[in-house]
Amino acid sequence: MRRNRNAKILATLGPSTSTEEGIASLFEVGADVFRLNFSHGSHEDHKRRFDTIRGLEERFNRPVGILLDLQGPKLRLGEFKDGEIKLETGQKFDLDLSPELGGKSRAPLPHPEIFKSLEEGTELLLDDGKIRLKVLNCGDDFAKTEVITGGELSNHKGVNVPSAVLALSPLTDKDREDLRFGLDLGVDWVALSFVQRPEDIAEARKLIAGRAGVMAKLEKPAAMEHLEEIINLSDGIMVARGDLGVEVPPEEVPALQKRIVFSCRSAGKPVVVATQMLESMIHSPTPTRAEASDVATAIYDGADAVMLSAETAVGDYPVEAVTMMDRIIQKVERDRHYRKMMDGFRYDPESTAADAITAAARQVAHTISAAVIVTFSSTGSTTLRCARERPSVPLLSLTPRADTARKMTMAWGVHSVQTEDLKTFRDMVIKAIRVAKTEGFADVGDPLVITAGVPFGTPGATNILRIAWID
Repeated sequence: MRRNRNAKILATLGPSTSTEEGIASLFEVGADVFRLNFSHGSHEDHKRRFDTIRGLEERFNRPVGILLDLQGPKLRLGEFKDGEIKLETGQKFDLDLSPELGGKSRAPLPHPEIFKSLEEGTELLLDDGKIRLKVLNCGDDFAKTEVITGGELSNHKGVNVPSAVLALSPLTDKDREDLRFGLDLGVDWVALSFVQRPEDIAEARKLIAGRAGVMAKLEKPAAMEHLEEIINLSDGIMVARGDLGVEVPPEEVPALQKRIVFSCRSAGKPVVVATQMLESMIHSPTPTRAEASDVATAIYDGADAVMLSAETAVGDYPVEAVTMMDRIIQKVERDRHYRKMMDGFRYDPESTAADAITAAARQVAHTISAAVIVTFSSTGSTTLRCARERPSVPLLSLTPRADTARKMTMAWGVHSVQTEDLKTFRDMVIKAIRVAKTEGFADVGDPLVITAGVPFGTPGATNILRIAWID
């Protein structure tokens, strides 16, 4: 099951893809990591999908990554007497904490943390930005606003406050329960919604305690003010363009996406571009040309992975969506401009032995036309530093830990294999040659570039580069 591409595909599971046959079909046509969206479905639903994915590993003898996506806090209006109202541009509209049903001139907003963050002139976005309000006057339990953009408004529509940092933890009580459940199952990644500040990541890391990788979803403008710190504290980043596109003008999203992707590449952290990538394929067997170009742009930028949401969770053509994404990625990566862009946006290595070795490994592999770069790593740190270099040859990651092998399924260009722990340097070379042959990366006479750290099992201790030939 070797993929003929570097970028990975993250597919969301849902009602359209919950059977063993359905999940296996997605994996066979290209899905590398599966997303369990805890905004929907019961724990029993997610456990069934989890068990099916782990069964795939045995069936195909390949590690498969699983990402738990936490719902995060959902800020919503209360209810209206008649279920819905129509707001006219220019009218006055009040929001307050009263549980009384709303009407034409007011609505309940049961979130005191929002009122505490408001000031005169703050804009509120309702129903994914379709309705815009401007605050005229406010207090700890009310806000008097003017309708800037009117329209239909109904029960429980979402509320966004793009210009404010809300005094909210990204982890609700539901999230904490879901997190405990997912960690006990053994998920590989946890996606954290509603990240605003570095402190939000620190809180999650404390709870996760190294049992899974922490992926921060960047969907709040406030997070961009602390981008480098959030990246440094996270194990990976997701560009959550859906919510981000609600809170910032659409024309700003492409530049923010590139900034996030390039910052993650510089830090050597996996970055996922998500939301509406092949949206029309929810109900169509083919995407629009604009959607194909959108996926291609993320690949040309060097993103580690691209994600499918509703396309595979509830869509009519989940297998076709993954197949199309796979085809787009392969086409882009065979384009001569793609390699020029990877080489043109390469970042200087940091002043560490690990970066010196991995940068040299890329150069040596290119110079001698190596068949593959083989990394040995218990935690995956060596492999991620090598992936940061975006080498022109494949990356074969050997690790004694199943959790590391699964986590590396999110990283650019990495083909992960779990092996027994190694004791000597000679064992390492023999194992690298054997696995490179059996996994189809090299044949007799081909050179390999091998990197590792001695003593084995020491995180971040990459200090060896070796060239070997297949005999």
